[in-house]
Amino acid sequence: MEISYNKLWKLLIYKNMKRKDLKEQAEVSQNIMARLSKNHPVTMDTLKKICDVLDCNIGDVVEFIHVPSDNTQEEEK
Repeated sequence: MEISYNKLWKLLIYKNMKRKDLKEQAEVSQNIMARLSKNHPVTMDTLKKICDVLDCNIGDVVEFIHVPSDNTQEEEK
């Protein structure tokens, strides 16, 4: 499974916020913002801060995407 923060970026657009605004209001580092933009894992604490700022639930900013492994594809053939 892979992590996707596409919902977060769409929510920022909907709320007319810039990434810089989120960074400042959620009090997260530039490193965290870079991890989010690369769909890398971040801590639950970070996600909670983001959800508090955006007044949303975790499912509104992150989702897990099932990516079939190579072994699964070979078994289907």
